[in-house]
Amino acid sequence: MKAKNCLIFGGSGQIGSNLIRKLAKNNLRVTVVTRNIHQKGLRIKTQANAGFIDIQESKIFDEKKIEKLFSTADYCINLIGILYEKKNGNTFKNIHTVFPTLLAKLCKKHNLKHFVHVSALGINEAVDSKYAISKLKGEKGILSNFSKTTILRPSIVFSNSDNFSTQFMTLLNRLPIFPLYYGGKTKFMPIHCSDLTDVIHHVLQNDIQSQIIECVGPEILSFKEILETLLHLIGKNRILVPMPLVLANLSAKFFQLLPNPLLTEDQLRLLKYDNITSGKYKTNKEIGLPSKLFFKDEVKKYSYMWRDGGQFSTEKYDLND
Repeated sequence: MKAKNCLIFGGSGQIGSNLIRKLAKNNLRVTVVTRNIHQKGLRIKTQANAGFIDIQESKIFDEKKIEKLFSTADYCINLIGILYEKKNGNTFKNIHTVFPTLLAKLCKKHNLKHFVHVSALGINEAVDSKYAISKLKGEKGILSNFSKTTILRPSIVFSNSDNFSTQFMTLLNRLPIFPLYYGGKTKFMPIHCSDLTDVIHHVLQNDIQSQIIECVGPEILSFKEILETLLHLIGKNRILVPMPLVLANLSAKFFQLLPNPLLTEDQLRLLKYDNITSGKYKTNKEIGLPSKLFFKDEVKKYSYMWRDGGQFSTEKYDLND
């Protein structure tokens, strides 16, 4: 029996790398599209055995080039997303709305079996966020063009290669005082990258037809609780100070001028809203795949790099804790 082929956009990130391994181990072939094969090709190649992976170089809006890839695909998976806009054309509208809609149209044109699109949790509520608005419009564009679509809305995705837990541990390791936006009360349900890729594989293998699925971890944590957990894991004591909104806005205005901003005004607006299940859609638990991995237990496995001693930290070898 010929192996099914998954066409993946965004395969070089934390979710993509994990997903490629997951799919290949389960006898699915993957075709990964990347903008720069010289920068990212080697890393992508190591995620699966030869014969199970093909890497194609293309800009995402080169429609003629990417359409050729749909002729041999059974499934399409879109993992591409940005947290802030850039002047090079990487706007929320282009990446979160225009591009996913284009993929949906190509899926329909070539009669693919399934399209899985990774969106974000809480975008219905965040009505004043350009990020959330663009994500929501992208979902509508997809569903109006291709019915055999499953949209996954994950909460914060974490792993040892994320830009969340690792970045915060770096900042907490260096700064004696850390700001708490909105009093640190915003709630999250962090999901481990491996749990999320399990969901994607489950959706494909079982032809799950639920159009929107909220993907969450097994616990609810406030922003303050997340920071306190990370401080405990790296063995640091820091002062967590609630930051007035006026000062938070001023700091966001400054940070967003940097090439890789720590915080933007749009991200600050997003932090007003809880990032937990809405009750309006099915969750990964309700489709038969509850998350198994807890935030503290998983982050502990790689947090030793931020402890005193780094890779030689005794915590790394303390199996009784």
